[in-house]
Amino acid sequence: MDLYSGYINKLIEELAALPGIGGKSAQRLAFHLINLPQDKVDRLANTIIEAKKNVRYCKECFTLTDKEICPVCANANRNHRMIMVVENTRDLAAYEKTGKYEGVYHVLHGAISPMLGIGPGDIKLKELMERLQGDVEEVIIATNSSLEGETTAMYAAKLIKPTGIRVTRIASGVPVGGDLEYIDEVTLFRALEGRTEL
Repeated sequence: MDLYSGYINKLIEELAALPGIGGKSAQRLAFHLINLPQDKVDRLANTIIEAKKNVRYCKECFTLTDKEICPVCANANRNHRMIMVVENTRDLAAYEKTGKYEGVYHVLHGAISPMLGIGPGDIKLKELMERLQGDVEEVIIATNSSLEGETTAMYAAKLIKPTGIRVTRIASGVPVGGDLEYIDEVTLFRALEGRTEL
């Protein structure tokens, strides 16, 4: 039995289909939206429509942007000879928040996953290799430490090494504040291998 009318149920269903939004959150958001003044609802709806129409891939790094070239690639102060390869735009944003990386990025839009039917041709590896025809000194592979991320990192490194460009992998291991007894063996091994001089 439906508790609400058709329009409310439809709104809750649509919101619940968004990633990270469960049934209760969708219901709370639906009622919030219904109670908003009409001008705020119109502004939100128009913002969504305009973003969908105008956001596209950067021609250089393939992050999401509303311009032909994203602000990072357009910045002449960035080191364009250093490219960090990430799986998605959210990973790029995470590194940008640190304020410590001065190079540019390349967004793959996924990772190799034979189980999900995602091969090297399904992500932006070909485009990365085309970028490496230019003046590039180092490629930093910053894919996740998952099986898919590791597979992608190994595959990308195998493609890049014959070009003579330096290929590095981000360090991974024990998180700050982490207790060793709760950390898996692969993470502990990577932490041991990536140890640095004190």
